Amino acid sequence: MSSASSSAVLPAVEDRKLQDLWVEVLRILEPNMQRSQFITWFRDTALLGKDNTTIIVGLPLPMSLNWHMEHYRGPTLEAIQGLDSTIEKIVYKVDGALKDNRERSIDLLIHFPELKKRKMPGRQEVKMAEGIISKILNPRYSLERFIVGSGNRLAHAACQAVSINPGDKYNPLFLYGDVGLGKTHLLQATGNAILKTMPKAAVVYTTSEDFTNQVVEAIRTQKMEKLRTRYRKVDVLIIDDVQFLANKERTQEEFFHTFNALYEDNKQVIISADRPPQELKLDDRLVSRFSRGMIADVSAPDYETRLAILVEKTQDFELFLDMKVLEFIAEHTTGSVRDLEGILMQAVAQYELEQRMPTIKSIAEIMGKLTQNPMDEANDTGFEKVVKKRATFQDLMESTSRYYSVSIQDMVGTSRVHEILIPRQIAMYLGKKHLGITYVRLGEIFSNRDHTTVMNAVSKIERKAHNDPNLLREMRAIERELELV
Repeated sequence: MSSASSSAVLPAVEDRKLQDLWVEVLRILEPNMQRSQFITWFRDTALLGKDNTTIIVGLPLPMSLNWHMEHYRGPTLEAIQGLDSTIEKIVYKVDGALKDNRERSIDLLIHFPELKKRKMPGRQEVKMAEGIISKILNPRYSLERFIVGSGNRLAHAACQAVSINPGDKYNPLFLYGDVGLGKTHLLQATGNAILKTMPKAAVVYTTSEDFTNQVVEAIRTQKMEKLRTRYRKVDVLIIDDVQFLANKERTQEEFFHTFNALYEDNKQVIISADRPPQELKLDDRLVSRFSRGMIADVSAPDYETRLAILVEKTQDFELFLDMKVLEFIAEHTTGSVRDLEGILMQAVAQYELEQRMPTIKSIAEIMGKLTQNPMDEANDTGFEKVVKKRATFQDLMESTSRYYSVSIQDMVGTSRVHEILIPRQIAMYLGKKHLGITYVRLGEIFSNRDHTTVMNAVSKIERKAHNDPNLLREMRAIERELELV
């Protein structure tokens, strides 16, 4: 980690010039990034100073440092050089005081407001031109964003084929599988893909429950014939969870005739259920029609697919997690995609509410709490052992290293750079306070320093923590991660 020299401390006027320059840099970067990524990684950032040919970029969180170094340093330097050709180098400085400090950092939402989108008529559903009510397709669901694995490859390929040629050979398309495995994503993504190439197509997405309600209302108001006529004008009919039509004879009858009319007119029908057609408790005629087309199952994702889903979802949740943490979740969460999302949402809440970066230990604790049956086989993954294990000094060093984005080698070395000195002193202080390690032993660990040097370092960081709330918060975060408090 690089540090800013004292020569970079500039007066207020110069600070304003740096802020203006940083806004211009961000204007260059923003069009080439997804908005969620832009907001996540450049929120509360700032230009802290310019030292000859070096520009100093401030970041509010330690977790941002490696990501910026790996993904954004090159584009950022190029953007700055386009505005100031004297700049040759970027160094980064983590400064927790930047967070929500509008005197020093940029408010992205003011300088880069989100463009207002055209409002849809209603939040959950929309009336089609012909009078049919359809649920609104979620624009975030796309075939490109769907994570393909061995358990859903056929279903995904079939949806792609249907999106290119609706009403052709894969008609009807029948997808089945347990809840939470991605069937709804595929259904809506296929509808979105069709509308992308055929904007004027009448694509209706509904559930069997909503279809039943429409039939009941049409019967009640004696408008059954109008409902039938309207549905005959649909180009693509997508029905989710068709298994719930069981024991609804009148609705099955109407759906059967609607299905036949659309099928004979080469209109695409896409259906999902929790089991294959032959196992549905529906009218034999419907089961026979479903079996005519393409049947594809969506099964539980394998390890590689689960890991890929987690990587994708962390970007959606705007949370950066260590790959080892994601691998741990993927290894021990073998159920549905919703299970993966549930654990990630807990991790997001942990970070946002407690300012606590998720670790293998904290994730194991979350997963243990989410396990309903304490004797469940899932608990054989070692959660209890991980959670109850007493922290070692190696754990403390790794946690401190990870939090401040400095290497353990630097921490035990002789460097006096501020960004390394503080984590080193914190590790000494916590080692002495919670693990009872002697000053002599700490001195040996930290490059054979004299025990009086360690005593001074521990005393200094303790005094500093009493007067620096940011430092105290950082120390508490490390203590909570290691369950030392």
